[in-house]
Amino acid sequence: MAKHLIFLGAPGVGKGTQAQRLAQLMDLPHVSTGDMLRASVQSGREIGLRAAAVMESGALVGDEIIIGIVAERLLLPDAAAGVVFDGFPRTIHQANALDNLVSAHGDQITAVLHINLSDEEIVERLSGRRVCSKCGAIYHIRYHAPAVNGVCDICGGVLLQREDDQPAVIRKRLAVYQAETAPLIAYYHDRPAYHLVSGEGEADEVFSRIVEAVGVVR
Repeated sequence: MAKHLIFLGAPGVGKGTQAQRLAQLMDLPHVSTGDMLRASVQSGREIGLRAAAVMESGALVGDEIIIGIVAERLLLPDAAAGVVFDGFPRTIHQANALDNLVSAHGDQITAVLHINLSDEEIVERLSGRRVCSKCGAIYHIRYHAPAVNGVCDICGGVLLQREDDQPAVIRKRLAVYQAETAPLIAYYHDRPAYHLVSGEGEADEVFSRIVEAVGVVR
């Protein structure tokens, strides 16, 4: 039976990094919504062309196109043993569709890993990021500070805080996430496959909790 795993979590909890690590450990493809969209558009297939037209218009790609792209992705040979989803599903409709897609192959969702972190910690993590205006190197005032405050170690460029890393902007993003994702968490919450994982601490600590929850041997 294929192993399909889902990562849930607010912006800034590190789910992308953790999803990539788990995918590598389990030798499964790491499937993110953005990567799937780009690959589908580049393929030139009908659904990719539809997605490209929507994105070019500036609108958000709707559920039906996203679900169609996921259905195509699951048919690729490397997905036969399962995939690690990152950023999908985002809505109840997408979650229902995913259940139907995997059950059509005689499979089910193996694990739903919900990484939880307080809003205050998320704000601190994201608002502490600094990006070099010249070379694009990324720093963090707490976790990866430059040798000289505000100056890039690599090229000497000025370090800037991105607009979307401003605390007020982050709090708005979190409010949107909570409103949109609360029903999705409720959808999975009572399943044996659902695991609430603390996102506190270093990345290695969080990963150890994830591995324990999934029952993978390292």
